Amino acid sequence: MPDIIGTVLWPLKWVVELLLVAFHWLFTNVGMDPAAGLTWVLSIVGLVLVVRAALIPLFVRQIKNQRRMLEVAPQLKKIQDKYKGKKDQFSREAMSRETMELYKRTGTNPLSSCLPMLLQIPIFFALFSVLNDAQHGKQGVGPLNAELGKQFGDASLFGIAPLHSSFSAAMNANPPQVAVMVIAAIMVVLMTGSQFFTQLQIVSKNMSPETKASPMFRQQRILLYILPLVFAFSGFTFPLGVMFYWLTTNIWTMVQQFIVIRRMPTPGSDAAKAREERLARKGKLKIEESSAAGDTIVVEEKKQTQRQQPVGKSRAKKQSGGKK
Repeated sequence: MPDIIGTVLWPLKWVVELLLVAFHWLFTNVGMDPAAGLTWVLSIVGLVLVVRAALIPLFVRQIKNQRRMLEVAPQLKKIQDKYKGKKDQFSREAMSRETMELYKRTGTNPLSSCLPMLLQIPIFFALFSVLNDAQHGKQGVGPLNAELGKQFGDASLFGIAPLHSSFSAAMNANPPQVAVMVIAAIMVVLMTGSQFFTQLQIVSKNMSPETKASPMFRQQRILLYILPLVFAFSGFTFPLGVMFYWLTTNIWTMVQQFIVIRRMPTPGSDAAKAREERLARKGKLKIEESSAAGDTIVVEEKKQTQRQQPVGKSRAKKQSGGKK
């Protein structure tokens, strides 16, 4: 049986190797030790920056789709309330059919919010495979030749923590590699914490009251605790090189999410109210309280500047003469 996974990962591994070798060449040419673990770690960071920058268009689509999902949330809740308590097969099929028709009519897709993360999974496994091959002295499928592969596989962070090693491997070594275990444990804590904080930003600040009353919110609450636990348990088996990749992409996601929540918050969310208050303090928003309905009306003030046309000397004399 042919290696289907290897065939699928081959082009991704080639690109991963190309980016790793390119950044390794760059850092080597600015004076860094080509065999040092720090040089390869920075190369991994460069790989993350290129990958995440390439995914920005998908992230923008994700934000737009989330906004559309919020717009259809009331209609989705009506469908769910319509079939609430009905467990028969006909009702379940009718509910599913009406839900899919709503998604099709409004152009929404509940799965698109996971697309950037799903697209990173093959890249993650490609890097894992590249590191694993380098650990065993194998050359890559592309630019990572035998010499660079061995160099990458033998690289150690601070000279004490091999990038191909993991917490579990260091613990089972004879004697145990304490330095590797300490660095790996710190990486796991940072990975878990950054993932938890990113999800917490969304759940606590960037959801409208309608969304918090929907099943989508319960799913987000579950992910808030499940994803960090996944990182906590699986992180102990990841090589340090892979952990640096995942930590860097977590930090990118956290910062990117913070900027989006601050500048483009979900309408009606706590983050949107905080943004309106900031703009009001700067004089860019005028908030009026309606005494009849108790509603808050936010009006954005646009300062209009009138462009002054240059006036010639002869025209200026005529204007000054007309005013006398």
